[in-house]
Amino acid sequence: MSAIPSASPSSADAAPLVDITRDAYGVPGVVRLTLNRPDAFNALSEALIDALHAELTALAKSDARVVVIAAAGRAFCAGHDLREMRAEPSRGYYAKLFERCSKMMLAIQKMPQPVIARVQGVATAAGCQLVAMCDLAVAADTARFAVSGINLGLFCSTPAVPLSRNVSRKVAFEMLMTGEFIDAARAQREGLVNRVVAADELDAAVTALAASICAKPREAVEAGKGLFYRQLETGVEAAYQLAGQTMACNMMTDPALDGVQAFIEKRGAK
Repeated sequence: MSAIPSASPSSADAAPLVDITRDAYGVPGVVRLTLNRPDAFNALSEALIDALHAELTALAKSDARVVVIAAAGRAFCAGHDLREMRAEPSRGYYAKLFERCSKMMLAIQKMPQPVIARVQGVATAAGCQLVAMCDLAVAADTARFAVSGINLGLFCSTPAVPLSRNVSRKVAFEMLMTGEFIDAARAQREGLVNRVVAADELDAAVTALAASICAKPREAVEAGKGLFYRQLETGVEAAYQLAGQTMACNMMTDPALDGVQAFIEKRGAK
């Protein structure tokens, strides 16, 4: 693995806001980023947003193959740090804060590596948004999800963006309008998470998914992720044009040429 700078703690003795583990779960190329504000339910303070954004930006330029976003403690992420937000009630401050958070969220989608959310507990508001922005999500059967800002008089506008791109329109709207929790089983049925397992099987499930991706050619994985999101935001004709161009480039890579030849010759790929 190439060197990946870690987010700096606020002081020499402070624990990092984001713990980084390379070759996580014993799988080369897997990097785990662990949100590390367990006493605050991993609420997204400005410092945590910046720390996570810095790690994602660094990893995007590294030789990491898969990134896992995990969390310490009982909660995955309780959303924005409301105490911090309330301390400076100005429209300008809030606009900059949400822009800052949106850039961090978009970094997940823009990076070439697939990102897996490891959800061991509650994910609310911007925490649910974080799960929805990840490419894949594995949840413990005790995890719960909500976009609960409406209960405080605040419609979860930014979480609505990825949520409405993960689940059906009516399900997203119901969650946003009621603020009610859904359990992990329903989150899987509705498309917010991929896999749900018992809490003590969570790491094994994340490991299996990450290892499966790492076993595939890097070129195909990275090209595929980029194409997947670009085509979603276009009309069907433009999507086919993008897909055709991407596939033509992909076919010219050594792993693809060898893989196709191996299939023809009925042998294993190199």
